[in-house]
Parts: sequence; structure tokens; C-alpha cells
Amino acid sequence: MSSRIFQSVIIQMKEATNRIVGVVDAEGSVVASSDLYFVGSNIGPVHVMYDISGDRIARRDGRTFKLLGNPGAIHDYAVFADGEDDMARTICVMAAVAISSARYYYEENHDRNAFIKNILSDNILPGEVFSRARELQFDIDASRLVMAIRLSAATDVPLVEFLQTIFQDRQREFVISMGETVIAVVTEIPASADARYVKKLAAGVERKVRDEYDIRPIIGVGTPAGNLRELADKYKESLVSIEIGKVFETDKTVIYYENLGIGRLIYQLPTTLCEMFLSEVFKKNPIEALDAETLYTINKFFENSLNVSETSRRLFVHRNTLVYRLEKIKRITGLDLREFEQAIVFQVALMVNKYLNSQASRNG
Repeated sequence: MSSRIFQSVIIQMKEATNRIVGVVDAEGSVVASSDLYFVGSNIGPVHVMYDISGDRIARRDGRTFKLLGNPGAIHDYAVFADGEDDMARTICVMAAVAISSARYYYEENHDRNAFIKNILSDNILPGEVFSRARELQFDIDASRLVMAIRLSAATDVPLVEFLQTIFQDRQREFVISMGETVIAVVTEIPASADARYVKKLAAGVERKVRDEYDIRPIIGVGTPAGNLRELADKYKESLVSIEIGKVFETDKTVIYYENLGIGRLIYQLPTTLCEMFLSEVFKKNPIEALDAETLYTINKFFENSLNVSETSRRLFVHRNTLVYRLEKIKRITGLDLREFEQAIVFQVALMVNKYLNSQASRNG
């Protein structure tokens, strides 16, 4: 923290007391004082006073000291006041409160990581983003990528620290804990970066985490942000990617928002509307009338772009066998998957059914 902030608080304290009040660092150097003569001098290390009292107050050489920070925290500064009497103690306590408040405000408003976290969390007014960015010397219009990394459960793995070894540029790359199981990564990318660049970056992060800790993180990747104000929306995209991926992309560990397609639309629909859609599509029989083998055949048929010959080859069955299965599906559902429009309706219906099943499992 800037000694200028310390000095500002100490000067205000000077008006309320005729005692010399100041702040020293861990080595005992005076970084702020109501008497400017003492600034820069050394009054001896104060780390020896750590365990003198539970309230972190000590008296030595005609001065009273109050260590800043919470009990157990690493000491970096201490407040001091002339005298070893109760008045000196009171002055130290009051100065410590004032300085701690000023320090928190400074770090909250001038720390780059805190600034980015506030944007992601929507804890800053849109109009303040650009003014703060200029104060902190951010490139406002740089392209940035936001990734949300979610673990299945809270863990002791120092994942934030590890990710910081991957994203080391503290001016352009930020690794921020957003909760017990979610970490946000914000990194500048070239304005010319395409989808291939983004996929290579995200896949590389997933692979390094998996290799280092043998855990399977799920990474949601938002679309690139064109300026700082867009970061909150892109972070939401990354979280939505993870949620939708749990329904429609269960076999993937990296999910890209821009690739979710119709899954994004279905995820936002009311369940009542989804149920109505299924009942309209499957008028003859419900989708449950299709057994697991038939559903597997349908999925393979879709994967091979409705190509009968290619699908039969992948399924290791005769072409006529596949045609027979498709006819069976038509008899049960009333939909001919060899017709493009009917195949699209069927595929959407499968996704809607999967979504409804996931909602039932969550609520059950």
C-alpha cells in the first residue's frame, strides 16, 4: 500500500493529539509520521512483539505499538504512538482502525484483481468501469477471453496458484477465485484471434490441470469481450456453458458458449412448454416407447449427417438392416428420419427430453 495513504491518515490524527503518531514496516522503518522528521528513520524491528499480547499491542522504548491486520495474519505494518500509557494505547487503537479502513478502501479501489472481480460479479456501476480502468491503466478496448473453471467439489488443491503459473502476466492476465468450486480466468487475446486460437488455449489449460492434479475440471468458455464492460456478460456465458454442458455435452470437459447452438434456447424454455412440445411431436407414442438400441441407432444416424450407407458402416450392420430400423422408428413415432425437416424436429425433441430429464433429476 502506498505510504501516501498512510501519511494522509496520520496527518488527520495529528489534529486530534499532540503525541507523535506513525507507521513502521516490518523492518522498523518509519513510512509515515505526524512529525515528518522521523519518516525514513529506523526505530528497530517490531516482529519480536508478535506474541506479547492477544490484542497485538506492545510497549517498548517509550512507544506503544499496534500491529495491523488480523490475528494470525502476516505482519507487514504497525502503528506507533509516543508513550506507554493508556492514552498512547487508545491513540494506537484508533489509528489502527482508521488506517485499516483506508487500506481496505485503497486495495478495493486500486487493486487490479479486485477491479476485475467486481466487474465479473456485477459489483460496479457500468459508468464507473471506464473511469476506474483509466486510473488502473487498463487497455479498455483490448480483446479478452473469460473462462470459468469449475471443480465437482471443494478441494485442497492450490488450483489458483497453479493457474497463475500458466497466466503469469499480472497486467493482462487474471486468475480469480469466485467461490469454493469456481475460478475465473480473464486473459487478453489478440484482436485477430479466431475460434481455433480460443480452443487451443482452453484445451491447453484443461490438459495442464488434469496432468498436474489428476482431476477433471469443467471449463466454460464465453465469447471474446470487446471491452471491459462486456466482461460480466462473458463470465455469465462461461457459467451458462457449464450448466448447459451438463445436460447436452456430458462427454466434454471444455464447453464453448458459441457452440451450444439450440441447447442455449432449450435451456431457457419453461418446462411446461417443453412438455407441450414433446406431446405434439410424439402424438402416436411417447419417446419412452423407443428402446436404448433404437436411440443409439438414431444418434449414430444424426452423427453421420443422415447418411444411410455411412451409418450402417459405422454400426457394422447391413444397409437394409438400418433401413428396416428407420422404418420401425417411423411406425412408432410417425417421423421419417430420412426426411431432413422431420429429422431436425426429432433431434430437437431428443434434446428437449434430455433437458426435462435433467430438470427432474435436479428437482428430485
